[in-house]
Amino acid sequence: MNIETVDLAPRIGTEILASRGTLLSGSEAQEIRRLLEQRGVVVFRKIDFDDEQQLAFAGTLGEIIAQGNKGIYKVTLDKKENDRADYLLGAFHWHIDGTTDDVPTRASLLSARRLSPSGGQTEFANTYAAYDDLPESEKKSLAKLKVVHHVEVIQRKIHTAPTPEQEASWRLYPPKSHPLVWNHQSGRKSLVLGSTSSHIEGMDIAAGRKLLAELEAWSTQPQFVYQHRWTLGDLLIWDNTGTMHRVVPYALDSGRMMHRTTLVAEEQLV
Repeated sequence: MNIETVDLAPRIGTEILASRGTLLSGSEAQEIRRLLEQRGVVVFRKIDFDDEQQLAFAGTLGEIIAQGNKGIYKVTLDKKENDRADYLLGAFHWHIDGTTDDVPTRASLLSARRLSPSGGQTEFANTYAAYDDLPESEKKSLAKLKVVHHVEVIQRKIHTAPTPEQEASWRLYPPKSHPLVWNHQSGRKSLVLGSTSSHIEGMDIAAGRKLLAELEAWSTQPQFVYQHRWTLGDLLIWDNTGTMHRVVPYALDSGRMMHRTTLVAEEQLV
């Protein structure tokens, strides 16, 4: 094996030490995928991939979604660089990407291209580990619950006085219902939570939202969380099927720029 690893927190996050050549060859792709599922987040510090190399490396790990420029999507609040910058403000809240799609994406790779002077750290919460540590009685009570997710829910956390045009744009995306507990093909289970969660099907609205808030608070306890402090050239991958993430607030005019590549979903929510 041509990689070394260093765990970054007890329940989530591993740094991988490897050369660019090793990563681009794909020789360690299966081991990296294994670590990603087990640890939720893997980090390559100052690997300094350009876009072509980032895409080549991503292609060794899975099928790339054609977002942005051939798979490179600019995550920035600069409206000149991203015309959906207002939508990205939702990233300040805990979420899982793709909960308003039929199936959340497999994983994402994020590289640091321009940083904000302060703030901008990215936090990840391991919802595999959070589920594992629940009491057995609670696991049983959650097993059959379904949660309705909607773009409008997370956007209202940012835009507290939305315009009619904003509201209309959010409602272009239909709500999606997903199991609260994801039974993975691997046999493991994770919680599907986050700020897109509207309510629990068949449960009193207030009671359901209280339960979802309690589960989010449980899942974001320090033992389940890794905070990444970025340096230029870092590359990070997270397992989007078993982690929530959010960014620590930073100046909206800072020009912070991250390049993201996303991998296609590989299993259904069951």
